[in-house]
Amino acid sequence: MSGARWPVAPMLAFDTLWLQVGGTVCNLQCTHCFISCSPTNHAHEPMSLASVRPYLKEAEDLGARDYYLTGGEPFLNPEILSIIEAILRQGPVTVLTNGLFFREETPRRLRELTDATEHSLDLRVSVDGYDAATNDPIRGAGTFERAMNGLRRLAAHGLAPIITVTEACDEAASAAGRARFLELLDAIGLPHPRLKIMPLLRLGAETARSRGYAPGETLRGRDLPDAQAWDLACASGRMVTSRGVFVCPILIDEPAARLGDCLAPTLRPFTLAHGGCYTCVALGLSCRT
Repeated sequence: MSGARWPVAPMLAFDTLWLQVGGTVCNLQCTHCFISCSPTNHAHEPMSLASVRPYLKEAEDLGARDYYLTGGEPFLNPEILSIIEAILRQGPVTVLTNGLFFREETPRRLRELTDATEHSLDLRVSVDGYDAATNDPIRGAGTFERAMNGLRRLAAHGLAPIITVTEACDEAASAAGRARFLELLDAIGLPHPRLKIMPLLRLGAETARSRGYAPGETLRGRDLPDAQAWDLACASGRMVTSRGVFVCPILIDEPAARLGDCLAPTLRPFTLAHGGCYTCVALGLSCRT
């Protein structure tokens, strides 16, 4: 095994552009955050509409079909609604958020943007518990109730977000856990509740909350069939932050995962030698909705 090589993810197609519009700045400091976002983490800065536009043009020229906005917290970015509006002119948008900024004006404006485009606008709201007692130790005091209030406001405007839960929430991945979450979402009035359970990435803050990757949690010596590669963000997309183009949304703190300053030269195979790659391949993590 000592001479075994790492598998390599091919670039099968460029379908998806990720944009770290919130940088690593967040109003929360979740104990499992794989890039350790917080109010003081400026490793990656929020992106302005002006800085996003060249990447949108290049992505469109390269054939991108989907656009994902993440952070940090995207809704801390004062230009987030303008960024969403600009991207909706060329393709579907998914925004990953903690759901704490959905006061009345923002859901109303999101509804207007949805009604004015032929493309879809999805919101992915992160929750990590069935109630305050299970969620708040992970995401911060008072966050469960604030997130639920935000979801109610979205529901009142006919918006149906996807709820994302990590396995930091005990039993979330079990049939009973999924049923419990869906009952919660139905009770607060979400139309057509949707739920996405994600395995933990043992990077960043998660290494202090529980542990990092064990020696055996590696892809060295494994094969990667193309059929499995299609599920990987690195085989069909790229992540842009204020610091350039990275291979995927997970490895933005890995120097070797920074591939360039513009998109076209970065659309090449990538060696899956990082801890996060193990979670994606071995545990079936899909960053996309």
